[in-house]
Amino acid sequence: MKLWEKGIPTDKQIEQFTVGNDRELDLVLAKYDALGSIAHAKMLGQIGLLTSEETTSLVDALNEIIADIVVGNFEIEDSFEDVHSKIEYLLTVKLGDAGKKIHTARSRNDQVLVDVHLYLKDELKVIKEQVKTLFDLLMESAEKHQNVLLPGYTHLQIAMPSSFGMWFSAYAESLIDDITMLNAASKIVDQNPLGSAAGYGSSFPINRTFTTQELGFETLKYNAVAAQMSRGKAEKTVAFAMTSVAGTLSKFAMDVCLYMSQNFDFIGLPAHLTTGSSIMPHKKNPDVFELIRGKCNKIQALPYEITLITNNLPSGYHRDLQLLKEGLFPAIQTLKSCLDIAIFSIKDITVKDHILEDKKYDYLFTVDTLNEMVVAGMPFRDAYKAVAEQLEAGTYKSPKATKHTHEGSINNLCLDAIKDKMKAAF
Repeated sequence: MKLWEKGIPTDKQIEQFTVGNDRELDLVLAKYDALGSIAHAKMLGQIGLLTSEETTSLVDALNEIIADIVVGNFEIEDSFEDVHSKIEYLLTVKLGDAGKKIHTARSRNDQVLVDVHLYLKDELKVIKEQVKTLFDLLMESAEKHQNVLLPGYTHLQIAMPSSFGMWFSAYAESLIDDITMLNAASKIVDQNPLGSAAGYGSSFPINRTFTTQELGFETLKYNAVAAQMSRGKAEKTVAFAMTSVAGTLSKFAMDVCLYMSQNFDFIGLPAHLTTGSSIMPHKKNPDVFELIRGKCNKIQALPYEITLITNNLPSGYHRDLQLLKEGLFPAIQTLKSCLDIAIFSIKDITVKDHILEDKKYDYLFTVDTLNEMVVAGMPFRDAYKAVAEQLEAGTYKSPKATKHTHEGSINNLCLDAIKDKMKAAF
């Protein structure tokens, strides 16, 4: 069954090419398609295009379909083009003419738009909660290890003293930026496109404010053409928000892999979180974090894939837009799985004490020594040269202590302020 069928058969090769894997991807949208249809049916009843009996029977039937979807008893067979045609078929078989009326005043274009917007709203909420859980875990680790010193690096060269408190809370605060991006994406998708039909509205006296309230959208996308143009723009905005989270995760995963290596030996992971080698019995590899890094780097390519699909398309619907689901839907599940495994693994990271007892880290404190000389009255440039001469002569004595006081420094991490900042953003 095709919603656009006119009695003329479609060439099988054309059908296979145009449908692609849409049936499989549409299973993700099935619940949202039914929810959109419930709101649409109620609205049709409100404006008199359905009787009260027809409205009630459609809503009841759609709720039964949702129940089947939730327990996994819903499928889209090859005889159906997409989720829209399958649900309309079920309604028609069950209710006859009432089922045939469900498509009144809408198009597959605004159907899939509302499905995608509802789906993305829900998924963004889940990702935000996961990010908040990760934030809390990182802040807990920062508090626990805030006084354990850690070498800081620039250019992968020993630079200045850091701490595990600074390291963990740096990634925690970075997640606040990611929450801001997720909030922006949520704002974009929280607009109701239903009623825009094929992109130019309808001559029926539909009530779009009603469906906006019924579906829980913050507002509606008023202009019907603007609603149609949100296809691709919404997905790209969500993709950019996802890359923000993925970038933070990828960088953290790289640090973990680096810090676990024997050459650094700053942290450890228990054996059950590592993998081995088929020929080297001593190996304990951080495969989990390597995969987080790789998967999150792959996610960061998604906005550009979407851009290339949608770039320079004129207004109105184009079949190219169907391809957006192929990249976005799996990427959402990948990001969620990366967040889950990061949360699961990070709580078992062990930090090493006394790292800075190694003499090669004595030079971490040259800036502290220099600054003390400046505070004592020596011009900065003279102090810089004096310390450089000590280093060259091998007479430099490291204080191996820090007295940093400014906000966000090693001895004043402002952890409570970072928590408040997340609270305000979330």
